[in-house]
Amino acid sequence: MAARIVWRVTPPIEFHPRAVFPRGVRCASRNVGLKPSARDLTLFVSEVDAAAAAVFTRNHFPGAPIILGRETIQGGRLRAIIANSKVSNVATGAEGVARARRMAAAAAAEVGTTADRVLVSSTGVIGVPLPIEKIEAGVVGMASDLQGDPLVGAEGIMTTDSHPKAISCAVGDATLTVVAKGSGMIAPNMATMLVYCFTDAALDADALRAMLGPAVDRTFNMLSVDGDTSTSDTCVLLANGLAGPVDATIFATALDAAFERMTEILARDGEGATRMLRVRVGGAKTDAEARRIARAIGDSPLIKTMVHGADPNVGRILMAIGKVTDCTVHPETTDAWVNGFAVVQRGTRVAFDDAVVRAALSVETVELRVALGVGDGEARFWGCDLTKGYIDENAAYYSS
Repeated sequence: MAARIVWRVTPPIEFHPRAVFPRGVRCASRNVGLKPSARDLTLFVSEVDAAAAAVFTRNHFPGAPIILGRETIQGGRLRAIIANSKVSNVATGAEGVARARRMAAAAAAEVGTTADRVLVSSTGVIGVPLPIEKIEAGVVGMASDLQGDPLVGAEGIMTTDSHPKAISCAVGDATLTVVAKGSGMIAPNMATMLVYCFTDAALDADALRAMLGPAVDRTFNMLSVDGDTSTSDTCVLLANGLAGPVDATIFATALDAAFERMTEILARDGEGATRMLRVRVGGAKTDAEARRIARAIGDSPLIKTMVHGADPNVGRILMAIGKVTDCTVHPETTDAWVNGFAVVQRGTRVAFDDAVVRAALSVETVELRVALGVGDGEARFWGCDLTKGYIDENAAYYSS
């Protein structure tokens, strides 16, 4: 059966054992009183202005930093990013935007640039006024704390994350580093959570824009923890040029690989998650149809609970495929596998040993593959299981 489809393969990229920053990029984070004790404010700084591109949430209720960020990124140049956790500055009206501008101005004064070269992010509870006075006072002196460990910056942007997230890899003589946060309210519709990407490659803003959107679509936009799109999603890419030029095609390949790696890290850290879910759909009529079917499978609560319970109820896979009624699906050409074990052939459940498939569903990473047999379209999707831990985390998120 597997011979009926040739799966696309992502070229291998070697990642550093521990994340490092590119030349000229440093960060600092500290507690400024938004949280009781944990780091809650982060500053990322390039020693020179960097070409920049970004994508933001398409949620109809964007946070004030998104409103400001869409304006800021038009210049195509950034020197710094300032981000706080605990309070998202969403649904705060004109005053929220004014406080976001004050946040940019405070960071600019600290690092010696102008506010239009600073991107602002906020993440946390929606509908709470941003304590801007704490941020303005807290950012003073942060420039003297700047250092080279990306995980330090990642700590300051965590909300329900269980650990800070940062990876890096070499791209010729340059370095590409991705720092991110995200654990819940994840079903991106443009970019993802908060993702900051830094490189010392010499690439202009137009080149960055051309790479960023497609890479996001193939990875972060195919990630879902709970089916909910945040009001604060931001993905930004900065290139300060200190390593000189790199081949744009090679860099784009590395960006795809880095985003794929970070997507899996985020999926594994989904709120309450015990297993990562990877869905791969091939043989669809088009890539777009493959994406829709892969998402239908990965977002299904019944699939998520099947994976969590290691329940070999593979009829749920057929249900999830079949409910996408506006895509081309022929039962007689549809096959499916659970971690390599055939469970559906030509639309019919294969006679398999329940214990074997239950064991296949009991590992940390569960991959569901589907071959539709109607075309060459292909897509991948990442998610996680649905657990009581997710409910407990979100039942008290505002109050905690």
